Amino acid sequence: MQKIFDTHFHIIDPKFPLVENQGFIPDYYTIDDYLQELKEMSIELTGGAVVSGSFQGYHQQYFTEAIAELGNRFVGITQLPFDTSDEEILKLNDVGIKGIRFNLYRGLSALPKDIRELSERVYHLCNWKTELYLNMQTVDQELEQLIFALPKVSIDHLGMHKCSVDKLKKIVHANIPIRVTGFGRVGYERDEIRELISTLYSENPSSLMFGSDLPSTRAKERFSYDDIQLIKETVGSEAQDRIFFENAEKWYLDK
Repeated sequence: MQKIFDTHFHIIDPKFPLVENQGFIPDYYTIDDYLQELKEMSIELTGGAVVSGSFQGYHQQYFTEAIAELGNRFVGITQLPFDTSDEEILKLNDVGIKGIRFNLYRGLSALPKDIRELSERVYHLCNWKTELYLNMQTVDQELEQLIFALPKVSIDHLGMHKCSVDKLKKIVHANIPIRVTGFGRVGYERDEIRELISTLYSENPSSLMFGSDLPSTRAKERFSYDDIQLIKETVGSEAQDRIFFENAEKWYLDK
């Protein structure tokens, strides 16, 4: 059994509303579907992060059931309107939501000053992390400055599209984790992913956190055990444990 802390997966439950995004609505993917798929791949979960997708908008209801069923080593990562009250944020924290996500890749965009204000507010209220889904290839100076200014921030899907490796090295050197997820959607070939993982791990062994990206909505290729195998063939056993579960457990579960 391969242990993972799954830092990025979606639960798409038919009992709860979905929002069309860029003409897309995903198929349903329940907790049972998710757990069964991992079981068939001989993957053992040590915990994980249920992430709100663009197709879930600002709906929060499904988190209560999902986190309660998955257990206390799982957290929720949500999307919020900027006018959300402190009271509502604290209620969501009690449910098990421990982070906020800004989707700058799928059209849920915002001004950097607004992102910073909400990110700092949820951090000071209840120590929430911030996750950024963006294209590192197109990050300008203003957005780069924002990344380094945010408290407890991480980057999704290897930054999506190819950019200067020095830009990513600068990210991890600042102790900003990069999520090793979505191999079937990123703008890297698999040999390039191997090289990138090796380079970034050498730069900062605490910087990389694995995630399945299930059910791989809109990805060219669905997550499979081959993605895990790629990492196992790229780094040694100590690095594997860090990438697959140790780094993420410290990031999400340590107080």
